[in-house]
Amino acid sequence: MTSISLEEIKKIIKTELPSILKTDPSFRKFILQITKSHYPPKKKTEDRIEQLYQQILQMQEQSEKRWQEWIKRYDQTQAEWNKKWEEYEKRWQEWNKKWEENEKRWKENQQKWEEWIKKYDQTQAEWNKKWEEYEKRWKENQQKWEEWIKRYDQTQAEWNKKWEENEKRWKENQQKWEEWIKRYDQTQAEWNKKWEENQKTINEILKRLEKIDRRHLYTIGALGARWGLYSEESFRNGLKAIIEDSFGVEVMRYVDYDRDGEVFGHPDQIELDLIIRNGMVIACEIKSSISKSDMYSLWRKKEFYEKKHQRKVDRVIVISPMVDPRAKPVAEKLGIEIYTHSDEFIENEQKSLND
Repeated sequence: MTSISLEEIKKIIKTELPSILKTDPSFRKFILQITKSHYPPKKKTEDRIEQLYQQILQMQEQSEKRWQEWIKRYDQTQAEWNKKWEEYEKRWQEWNKKWEENEKRWKENQQKWEEWIKKYDQTQAEWNKKWEEYEKRWKENQQKWEEWIKRYDQTQAEWNKKWEENEKRWKENQQKWEEWIKRYDQTQAEWNKKWEENQKTINEILKRLEKIDRRHLYTIGALGARWGLYSEESFRNGLKAIIEDSFGVEVMRYVDYDRDGEVFGHPDQIELDLIIRNGMVIACEIKSSISKSDMYSLWRKKEFYEKKHQRKVDRVIVISPMVDPRAKPVAEKLGIEIYTHSDEFIENEQKSLND
């Protein structure tokens, strides 16, 4: 009998173990039973996440209560402002009434100009139509008015007298308007002061919420660093050793700098695992978890590599124990191959048997 060394047994296990796990359910169950002590139970992890989620919901309800109190104070202030605005509307209507009286006097004077209107129907029609824009129209027709002034000195003198009266009334109304603006500015200053006080209170609440969110993020991030990042690097190093030593395949960690922000929307460093054999290039992403956005980022990294090095990537592979269900349709659309945990292989086998 030929003796087999321990190293040879390890090589055989590394070579044959993946296919045995796929084809032999009993052996796969045996391996899972042996290794389950190396990771926490699923229920314990889910209970911890549910506890954190309930705490976040409680803090959200407290924040909503404070927000409703602020809305109530805002409505009270708005009611006071509406009351003041109604007073302003009343004053504005009084001003409009005076303006209508002025228009009425203007029409009475207009009758005296009937002979002049007959000679200058077109010019006077434009003047009446664009009376609200009289300053702009006055500049455009100033040259024509100089000729009319020479021919109708007496008529223009009467017009100037009436115009001065109108200007006097306009100044009186302007003075009232300035007084109203002064009162409006005082009210606006008081409103701005109250708004700044409310804004200060809201900012303090947001800062407290941010501190609470940061504390939970740090807790979750520590768990991810322990069970995710170390596993990624360990699996990457093991995979590199197996395929380089056993199959003569080159495994490289491609690192470059994206100056134009094609991948992430801003300049940043690009990292990508590449497997190269006989001219074939395979892009590989090894992560503890893959989201929908990670799929798009991997595809943009692949396009960045092809564009910069003018070399086609033949396959794109994702290796992860946790793949977001929303990421799978994206992978199918882009042609990205997914290799995930054994539980998913069991589910796929059961699905095929049921079909």
